[in-house]
Amino acid sequence: MITDPLFYALAVPAFLLTGIAKGGFGAGLGSMAVPLMALTVPVPQAAAIMLPLLCVMDLIGLWTYRFKWDRKNLRILAVGGLLGIYLGYLSFRHLDEHYIRLLVGAIAVGFPLNAWLRRGAGVRAADPSWPKGVAWSAVSGISSFVANSGGPPVAAYLLPQRMDKTVFVGTTVIYFAAVNYLKIGPYWLLGQFTPENLLTSLVLMPLAPLGMWLGIWMHEKIDQRYFYTWCNAMLFAIGVKLVWDGAAAFF
Repeated sequence: MITDPLFYALAVPAFLLTGIAKGGFGAGLGSMAVPLMALTVPVPQAAAIMLPLLCVMDLIGLWTYRFKWDRKNLRILAVGGLLGIYLGYLSFRHLDEHYIRLLVGAIAVGFPLNAWLRRGAGVRAADPSWPKGVAWSAVSGISSFVANSGGPPVAAYLLPQRMDKTVFVGTTVIYFAAVNYLKIGPYWLLGQFTPENLLTSLVLMPLAPLGMWLGIWMHEKIDQRYFYTWCNAMLFAIGVKLVWDGAAAFF
């Protein structure tokens, strides 16, 4: 088990933010968990410690948002997500996580900027799209496998559809539950579930239901009119953080 106090000083708020994001906003602040923990441990180890907690959060999310999802979008996302997980598994030991962070960060920054610049231009809500959905979810699958940063690409695909806030969160909850549970086997084969990682996950496990409860409570309180404003703001903040972390490796 990890005993470094600095690790826990970063991991505790990171996992609380992850639960809040998954429980209340669908995709967002959770992408900051691995970058925060990666300040004290390698990215692959941070991702492995995080996965068991995500799986517990997913069970809570599945129950909370049961029957509240968009079936057509889920079918589209499932195809790209499976492809992305497979590509992530094949390239796990070869991909530089800094490039992944730069790519995902650029997506996360670019989408809300585009939405803010076009505000008031009369742009109608987007429709589900197989080409766009598969492409975005494939990027999501790869970035989720490598660094648990799969939220921004999915948000970039779903947010323009302006669906009901609960349906939006429910759709992302179902999608990431499938992605996370599908990652268990490949992570095991790659030797990611060491005793140290699993014990550390167990110590942090109480944060999973606490963070989810806070997120679900916030979801109920936030007005639909402001929901997407919050989502875009979080997406932008995450993108800046990911771009900064990815670019820092090259300077």
